[in-house]
Amino acid sequence: VVSLTREGLLMWFSRHKSQAPSPQEALPGRDAPIPTAERHFVNGQPLKGPYPPDCETALFGMGCFWGAERRFWQLGDGVHVTAAGYAGGLTPNPTYEEVCSGLTGHNEVVLVVYRPALLPFARLLKTFWESHDPTQGMRQGADVGTQYRSGVYVAGATRLAEAEASKAAYGAALAARGLPAITTEILDAPPFYFAEDYHQQYLAKNPNGYCGLGGTGVSCPIGLGA
Repeated sequence: VVSLTREGLLMWFSRHKSQAPSPQEALPGRDAPIPTAERHFVNGQPLKGPYPPDCETALFGMGCFWGAERRFWQLGDGVHVTAAGYAGGLTPNPTYEEVCSGLTGHNEVVLVVYRPALLPFARLLKTFWESHDPTQGMRQGADVGTQYRSGVYVAGATRLAEAEASKAAYGAALAARGLPAITTEILDAPPFYFAEDYHQQYLAKNPNGYCGLGGTGVSCPIGLGA
């Protein structure tokens, strides 16, 4: 159950969930992280680290994080660990119910901790672009709201430039097929908040669970030699 004040409930019902909340509307959140799993359900690695020094991290938002996380852990040995969580909003340490209210501004994202020597960043970007429809704004298929927007969140000018270049390349490929412009946001990595235990590696625990991912059917022309 979402814990909201009467004023918060009124704002929730009076505004569309596809509009990001203002700082005045955003829920206050909490100082302490919410509890989550200790280890990755698939590979047993510590979910929160410490991560090996040869690893980098990236965050991807591409709709419901259940199916999105599975796409990345299936990439193999170059992936050290993945995790479902929230990022890009205003509320510190949000709960799932709070994110679903539309009053945190957060996106459902997947943290990917990977070894670029084994798994080039371009391969992650190619997986990202081809695994969802990045033209839909604040939605992904039947899932509607700010938490389902498309986004890439990475640290450093080099990775940001790679992400922007891949967006341009995929945008051209989509345009050639008569598809709309990409709405994906590409930002310097914001704080990441781990989602609750039951969300972590959800489709490994529930193989027949919901996966709302659906790509455009257009191949992304990057990392073809990776």
